[in-house]
Amino acid sequence: MTRYDPRTAEPRQRARWEAAKAFVTPTGETGRPKYYVLEMFPYPSGNIHMGHARNYVMGDVVARHKRAQGFDVLHPMGWDAFGMPAENAAMERGVHPGDWTWSNIAAMRDQLKLLGLSLDWSREFATCDPAYYGKQQAWFIELLKRGLVYRKEGVVNWDPVDNTVLANEQVIDGRGWRSGAEVEKKKLTQWFLRITDYADDLVEGLASLDRWPEKVRLMQANWIGRSTGARVTWPLKGDVPSGFESVEVFTTRPDTLYGASFVGLAPDHPLSAAIAQRSSEAAAFIAECKKGGASQAEIDQAEKIGFDTGLTAIHPLDPTRTVPVWIANFILSEYGTGAIFACPAHDQRDLDFARKYDLPVIPVVRPDGAGEDFAVADEAYVGPGRIFNSADLDGLDVEAAKKAAVARIEAAGLGEGATVYRLRDWGVSRQRYWGCPIPIIHCEACGPVPVPADQLPVELPKDVTFDVPGNPLDRHPTWKHVKCPSCGADARRETDTLDTFVDSSWYFARFTDPTADAPIDKAAANRWLPVDQYIGGVEHAILHLLYARFITRALSDAGLMEVKEPFAGLFTQGMVVHETYKAADGKWVEPTDVEIVADGDRRTATRRSTGETLTIGDIEKMSKSKKNVVAPEEILEAYGVDAGRLFVLSDSPPERDVQWTTGGVEGASRFVQRVWTEFDGFDPAKTGDARLDEALRRETHKAIKAVSEGVEGFRFNAAIAKLYAFVAVIRAHAEAGGEARREALSALARLIAPFTPHLAEECWARLGQDGMVLDAPWPDYDPALVTDDELTLPIQINGKRRGEVVMPRGAPEDQVREAALANPAVQAYLVSVSQSVRKVIVVPDRIINLVAG
Repeated sequence: MTRYDPRTAEPRQRARWEAAKAFVTPTGETGRPKYYVLEMFPYPSGNIHMGHARNYVMGDVVARHKRAQGFDVLHPMGWDAFGMPAENAAMERGVHPGDWTWSNIAAMRDQLKLLGLSLDWSREFATCDPAYYGKQQAWFIELLKRGLVYRKEGVVNWDPVDNTVLANEQVIDGRGWRSGAEVEKKKLTQWFLRITDYADDLVEGLASLDRWPEKVRLMQANWIGRSTGARVTWPLKGDVPSGFESVEVFTTRPDTLYGASFVGLAPDHPLSAAIAQRSSEAAAFIAECKKGGASQAEIDQAEKIGFDTGLTAIHPLDPTRTVPVWIANFILSEYGTGAIFACPAHDQRDLDFARKYDLPVIPVVRPDGAGEDFAVADEAYVGPGRIFNSADLDGLDVEAAKKAAVARIEAAGLGEGATVYRLRDWGVSRQRYWGCPIPIIHCEACGPVPVPADQLPVELPKDVTFDVPGNPLDRHPTWKHVKCPSCGADARRETDTLDTFVDSSWYFARFTDPTADAPIDKAAANRWLPVDQYIGGVEHAILHLLYARFITRALSDAGLMEVKEPFAGLFTQGMVVHETYKAADGKWVEPTDVEIVADGDRRTATRRSTGETLTIGDIEKMSKSKKNVVAPEEILEAYGVDAGRLFVLSDSPPERDVQWTTGGVEGASRFVQRVWTEFDGFDPAKTGDARLDEALRRETHKAIKAVSEGVEGFRFNAAIAKLYAFVAVIRAHAEAGGEARREALSALARLIAPFTPHLAEECWARLGQDGMVLDAPWPDYDPALVTDDELTLPIQINGKRRGEVVMPRGAPEDQVREAALANPAVQAYLVSVSQSVRKVIVVPDRIINLVAG
């Protein structure tokens, strides 16, 4: 017997695949169905670790399985290569962002290749390559012509550390998603994409995405935030600023208008600003509000504070009533009109505010069954019921009252039914160098003019410096100075670059033909899109996926391709987590420099290089900042990459986190050796017992069925558990004949191939098979062999299991009844409780229920 050596076997098999160009995507008509597998492409930060690897290995399992099933598979890889980290590196290390990025790409490509992934590297591209972003500039201009791109001045989210604008989606809990700096509000002229034009379509399209996680579809629907209600005009009274005779509010609850207690304004509502111009107290209050969190979650959790403007608003359904007008910190200008009418009895935020400032609380929806004295205390009532305290709306249910109230408002000329969205147009301008240049030239006479097609791509200049904060393109001596394409006068280039989420909003389409002259080759896109299986983190549920769905629709409507939904199937994988270790100086320590000693339940960590005692920290997502990463090279050297692949897939369901442990990968390595032992000791001439042969054949076909179902259902851990069990079965049937064992081992080699591809190739060759297991068909199972002739049926007495009986499948009911009643365990139990059987219920081939008393 020989020992399997992954350090020689794995490079040997990767060399075979590369020499055969095994993973180059088939082109032309082959007659086979297509399958497009894609993992969210990585940012080239410099190194990958086994946390990254899990994502790509999952995709590789799917790609290899589909190839074995007879599909033409597209499985590409590229790099999401623009962004602030490269500029930060330039400032910190004195290197050019491009040099830093391309160096990282080279290193990460080598690491990915170690993992044995079935990637078509011939389609590789990076978004920072002019060959890619020049095509992006071309379709940007096309969308500009179609009115989907525009420029306006507006309040933006400004990151004072990265010195750039952030989209709403890039502000997390009031901070920049990359820098973590507190975001400021700032007025700038920006470029926008009209994603709101597609708001309805984006919401309605979610219904067709039945292979997406429900939580992701819900997150997208909530972000778009489609709300149906009414716009209602409230005339104003008092010392009203000029131009503000009334204030318009949007409400989803027009049925509660008679419960109005006050009108609330967002701190940055135009009326609030007008009031602040003449009231220092109002100005100070608004300034205080701006210090708070910017997200809806933060605002909801913050203390509700307000400023009484002294104005009042006339009730639209009862002109004899007025309510005060307040500026309140919990109202967002981005939703509806930036103004609300508050009904504290039926909205918790309104109620908290009203209780604080002693404002009226008027219930107008009475729950079914509640008495005439129904009132609201500390919790708003938001359920169904009948309207009361509401004049002619009294007695209506909530939905009927909404319609009646809207009809009355419209009849009075004070509003109309409306639908609004939380979604806002996508601001794509970024004040930075390392991004796709916006292909616009600004001319004083002609205004913004698109760069002519024959002048694309607009490339970034290489001779820039980062010794001064801000955008180097603004201070470049020559790059921005050009002639106007329309009139020939002196003009300047746009120095803002595009948000990197634009780069990743269409890359999947470019992969279908990355050398096409057009941004997207329609024939190739029609062949491969949509992506059949997309894999990535749930953290991209809004940022990336929503933008990709929008751009796909926009490019389709522009005639660049035909598909509307880019990703037919989506899987959001869990992370690989690892313990963290910290030295006395507060610095993190890499796991390779840590020695763990266990004494019962107590574990201590010591630093190998210095001997100092370390603090064992939390188990967290693998990250370079915490240094709790494991590199593929470490695994290759110690255990082999296949063992690492096996472990990250086997330890937990793929949608959950998996904790990296040395013991876990060592266990996977031992399994690799057990598999090799069965192949290395195979004797094709061995004669065996017919009953053993038949039993092994049955177990083989059961394994094929179970592993196939596990892979198809993304239950990789369950599939691997079956493989562990199957290897044990093969070992237990060592005396089976050569043909039965050949069938079992042939199936095993193909079943492990998606998970441990290098090992599978070595085993395939050891079995004497021609070619590569990569090209072998996925094994089929015989339905007749996966059905057992005998079944073990549980026996329950009064609902509790008391025994079991083995019966032939499909045994007559009277035979099953007799066997159950004669079962010794059943008889003993009945005697012990002094009971007799009164009724027998047989569920064929499932269970026997005895009722005793």
